Amino acid sequence: MFSLQNKTAIVTGGASGIGLAICRTFVQAGAHVHVLDRAMDDPESLFTAISDNAGGMSLHVVDVSDQADVQRVIGEIAGEGPVHILVNNAGIAHIGNAETTTEADFDRVFSVNVKGVYNCLNAVLPHMRAAGGGVILNMASIAATLGLNDRFAYSMSKGAVLSMTLSVAKDYLPHHIRCNCISPARVHTPFVDGFLAKNYAGNEAEMFDKLSKAQPIGRMGTPNEIAALALYLCSDEAGFVTGCDYPIDGGVVRLST
Repeated sequence: MFSLQNKTAIVTGGASGIGLAICRTFVQAGAHVHVLDRAMDDPESLFTAISDNAGGMSLHVVDVSDQADVQRVIGEIAGEGPVHILVNNAGIAHIGNAETTTEADFDRVFSVNVKGVYNCLNAVLPHMRAAGGGVILNMASIAATLGLNDRFAYSMSKGAVLSMTLSVAKDYLPHHIRCNCISPARVHTPFVDGFLAKNYAGNEAEMFDKLSKAQPIGRMGTPNEIAALALYLCSDEAGFVTGCDYPIDGGVVRLST
């Protein structure tokens, strides 16, 4: 079950955090994964972290906010054979409300989290149509449907991701292309550790515990837990699933008081 044998997958933002876990899981399931990321400081370590005998991988330095760059790279990948899976995972965070968010910050979040998803969709959909189908998975967030403090621009961007997911799912039903999204709550990634070190120096452990307990389940999620859901949604076993948003949130959406 949940085999991706002989499948070609593109994963954006695949060099760290949740994206890295998805790449590793997909390779272990037999896929050849094309890792797209704007920064790969240590490609050799990345190969070690992802590579497995089951599948394979290729690395591409790409800025998803640059449409020409995305079109070029995805065109090259599709030129080698069908693209079966696209995971739009690349994204950036921002803290601030509608008053404290500058225009530059708003534009930066939009360019990566919204336009980046659009650029990849725009580039890959013609190839999937020509191949007779495919699977798209977008990384949204509980911020798309909940009011979160000081997450104005980020929430905007993830709300757009959710809406794009529903639109693509509807438009491409006749072309056998499924499109879903995942909405995580807090997940323990290097970003969280960096955020705590920058904003709560000397008090990281206490703040980590506080953020963990904000989830009703009492802890943060792990990248591997997100990757496991991604594997299911991109597998043939999920062939009846499209146009859905999957909260994976330790109970935040339904159980928070």
